[in-house]
Amino acid sequence: MADWWNTDTGEAVYRSRDAVKNLKIRVRIERVTSTAALSQHLQQQVLSQQDRGDIELKTLTPQGQTGDNEEELVVGWQEKLFSQYEIELFQNEAACQTPLDRQYHKEVSALNRAKGRRNHRIFTYTDHDRYTNCLPFNQQHNADLLNTTKTSPTFLAARMASMKHRRQDRRTMDCSIHKSKIINWEPTEEFVRNSHVVNNAMQTMHIMGDLGPPGRLGLKENECLLLTVKTDGNGTIIVKPDFNKSKDPYRIVTEGDKREVWRLTVENVSPAMKPEEKDREQNMYKDLYTRHKEYLNSLVGQDFEMPPAGILRYLMNGEIVSAKGFEYDNLYIHFLMELPNNWFSATLPHQSHSGVTQTCQTRTLGKENVAFFSFPFSFEAFYTTEKESEESVLQWPVLYFKVLSLDSWQRYRTEGYGYLLFPAMPGKHTMTCQTWRPLQEGTVSALRRFFVGGSPELEDLSYIRIPGTFKGDRLSRFGFCTETSGSVTFNIYCIQQARAFVDATQLKKRRQKVFDQLGGFSQQGAVCSILEAFQRARGRMQEASKGLPRDLINTISEQMESSLKM
Repeated sequence: MADWWNTDTGEAVYRSRDAVKNLKIRVRIERVTSTAALSQHLQQQVLSQQDRGDIELKTLTPQGQTGDNEEELVVGWQEKLFSQYEIELFQNEAACQTPLDRQYHKEVSALNRAKGRRNHRIFTYTDHDRYTNCLPFNQQHNADLLNTTKTSPTFLAARMASMKHRRQDRRTMDCSIHKSKIINWEPTEEFVRNSHVVNNAMQTMHIMGDLGPPGRLGLKENECLLLTVKTDGNGTIIVKPDFNKSKDPYRIVTEGDKREVWRLTVENVSPAMKPEEKDREQNMYKDLYTRHKEYLNSLVGQDFEMPPAGILRYLMNGEIVSAKGFEYDNLYIHFLMELPNNWFSATLPHQSHSGVTQTCQTRTLGKENVAFFSFPFSFEAFYTTEKESEESVLQWPVLYFKVLSLDSWQRYRTEGYGYLLFPAMPGKHTMTCQTWRPLQEGTVSALRRFFVGGSPELEDLSYIRIPGTFKGDRLSRFGFCTETSGSVTFNIYCIQQARAFVDATQLKKRRQKVFDQLGGFSQQGAVCSILEAFQRARGRMQEASKGLPRDLINTISEQMESSLKM
C-alpha cells in the first residue's frame, strides 16, 4: 500500500494563448484495497524470484478484476463521456425532455449499436449538462474525498457558493443619480446576489468517477468528483486539483462501511504545437500588434505641435518632495514663479504662477525632523528672441518660496525663504535649496516669535534673490540680519521644444546651449563655452595633482613662480 500521498488539493491557475479545445488531460484511478495491495506485493516478489525457478502466483490477480480496479483515460475539453447511469437514462426516449437530452439519446443509441464504449468508471459532465451546477456542495468546494483530514466550509465559502453570476448585460449607473444614493445602506438578499460579487463568465467541466463496487455501477451515491476544469474567454484555465507533475498521487476515500481507498493521477497530455503552426501564430500576433500600432498612430497623429520660429517652449513638471531642519512643526510652503524679460506664459500672461501646499506634520528620521509634501505643480512658459540684444544675458524663470509653520492656535511663523532657478538643461533634476529667515536681534523678538507667533517677513519675495525691479549696478544688503534655517528638496522634470532643435538634428549638428540654437547669442555662447572648458581643465588638473607627491608639487610651483619673475 502506498505510504505517501499528495495532499495539496488546491486549485491551480494557468494562462494560455492556445485554444482551450486543444486541452487534453489523462486521468487514472486505481483501487488500493487490502486484496489488491496483497496481490501487487506478491506479484513483485514472484517477479523478483523468477530467476530462481519459483512458481508465479497468477491466480491471485484474475484477469476480470483488472478493469474494475483501475482505469486510465484521456479526456478532451468539453468531451462528453456517459456514465452507466446516463446510459440507462438516455436509452429511454420518453425520459428526454430537452433538445440536449434528445441529442444524448442519439449518441447513446449509436454506442449501443457499436457494442462498446471506451470508458467504464470515468465519465464527464460538460458545461451544458443539467448536473454540472447541481453537484453536492461538499464535492464542489471541499476536499474531503481527496484528503485524510475532514474540513468544513467556511462562512464565506458557503455564501459565495450561493452567489449568482453577475449579469453581463447589466446596465451602468445613470450619472444623474445623486452620489448619496450610490451606497445602499439596507441591501436586500436579491441585491446582494446580483451586485455583491463580480464574476467573469466561466465554462465548467467536471471529470467524475463511479467508485462503486464491481457489478453495482450506475448508482448516484457512488459518483465522486475527480477533477474540475474552468476557463474564461481570456485564456485563463483553472484546474482543481492541480496536475501531479511527477508528484505523488491523490488519495480518494469513499464513504460507506467499506471505506475503500483509490489513487488519482492527473496529467496534462495536450499535444505540443508544430513549428509551422507556432510560426503562423507568431506572424498573426505580429500583424495584429502592427495594425494596433498603426491605429494608435492614426489617433495621435504624426505631426507634433511646434512653436513658431525663434520661440522656445519650456515645460516643467515639478514636485515639492520634502522639507527638513526647521524649528517648528506643521509646515506648509507658499511659492510663486517670476518670469524675466522676453518670457511669457500663455495661461497667465499678466500674473505670476503661485500655489500653496498642504500643512504637513514632521517625522523624525535620524536627527532631522522631515515633512514630506509630495506636492506636484506644473508650469509652461515661452521665450522669444525678438527683443533680445546681443549684450544681454539669457535669464531663466525663478521659483520663490517661503516656508511657514502653523500651530494649534492658528498662529503662523515664517520659517525660511529660498529660491529655485529653473534648470537650463532638459531632463530630471533633484535639487535641495537652503533657506534663511530674517532675524531681529533682542530677547523681545524671540519671545514674540514663541508666544505670539509674529516674526519679520519680506514684503517682496523677489528680494530673496535680486528683485526684478532693481535697475542699479550693485545691490547692497548691509545691515540686513538673517538666520540659517532648513532646506527644501525639489524634483524637476523639464522639457524644451523649439524648431531649432529639429533643424539641428536634420543638419546633423551637435546640440549646444539653448541660446546658441535659438540664434542671436553667438558672443555669449562663445564666452560660456570657454568658461566651461576652463572649468573642465581645472577639474582634470586637480584630479591629476592628487596623485603626485607633495614635494614635487612644491618644486613645480616654485619653478613657475621663478619663470614668471624673469
